[in-house]
Amino acid sequence: MTFWKFTRDHFLQIIFWLLGLLLFNLVIWLDPSNSIALVNLLYLDLLLVIFLAVFLFVLFWSRRSWYRQVDDRITDADNILNQPLINPQRCDERQIARYSEVLLETHQQVLNSLVNEQADQREFIDSWVHDIKVPLAALRLVGDSLEDEIGEQKYDQLVEEIDRMNHYVEEVLYYSRLSHFANDYLIQEYSLKAIINPVVRDNMNYFIHKKIRLERKNLDYTVLTDQKWLSFIIQQIIANSLKYTPPAGEITIAVVSDRRGLDLQITDTGVGIPEADLSRIFDKGFTGANGRHADTHATGLGLYLAQKLAQKLGHQISVCSTVGVGTTLTIHFPLLSYYNSPDSQTSFLDKEGEYDD
Repeated sequence: MTFWKFTRDHFLQIIFWLLGLLLFNLVIWLDPSNSIALVNLLYLDLLLVIFLAVFLFVLFWSRRSWYRQVDDRITDADNILNQPLINPQRCDERQIARYSEVLLETHQQVLNSLVNEQADQREFIDSWVHDIKVPLAALRLVGDSLEDEIGEQKYDQLVEEIDRMNHYVEEVLYYSRLSHFANDYLIQEYSLKAIINPVVRDNMNYFIHKKIRLERKNLDYTVLTDQKWLSFIIQQIIANSLKYTPPAGEITIAVVSDRRGLDLQITDTGVGIPEADLSRIFDKGFTGANGRHADTHATGLGLYLAQKLAQKLGHQISVCSTVGVGTTLTIHFPLLSYYNSPDSQTSFLDKEGEYDD
């Protein structure tokens, strides 16, 4: 709050005071017994105007600390809900301070209610996910027992649908845990090959059914990450590659390392992503032109979750695609500097345990 703004807020009072001064001058001037000279009357008016200006300035100065406190709360947006207004001096200030206290108390109550409700929903989702996995596993066993009776083609379709349901269930589980990521991760050195191979095995039926060739190159690296979350990220990328790669296509998983870090590249020979969609493929719920086809069953959550989890792990995901040629999604593991020492930078180890520069 500046003095000019303070004065502007008291504009009506100033106008009223000036009208009173004008009326006072008019009464004195029209009084037949008036013996005051015009110069003296104008001098008196000047003094009264100066007194008014001094009064307004003193009033502003006395309330400056209150205005400064309000301005500080506004500029400190991160803590505005944790800092009530203090030391009100006037009745209007005390009323505003009380209003802010009630507002903060109400907000805290609503926030606590939402947090508890969200925790209940997350607990329910976690319980539901674990419960639904039991009938899905039982359904898979029943399907295995009926393989000879229903034929290979129907059996493959059944397994594919069961795996797809499992995939969607995993998406729900990881989405519910996204906001509480810090409570469930462990960063340490993991072998990339040990993380990638189980994901590939889980999707082997898709590779076989669509006759997609898989090539793995140069995976003998160890990275600093969380095994469970990185496995989920890779699973989402491979699932997308399988979904949009036509039969008899090819998917390549390779590692490229340089002085900037390590890149895990997953390349497919699929339909590719239109250029207009590239900037939005990591947005929540965005399916793009390819995802609108009925046979793809896109949810728009897979790459969104992969991007969010990668950011929380300190990794970076980028995409390069050409329509009709294929798509490459890259997970970048940047170099890490410990204690700001240029001699201790590392983000990965080679297969012999030596740091790769």
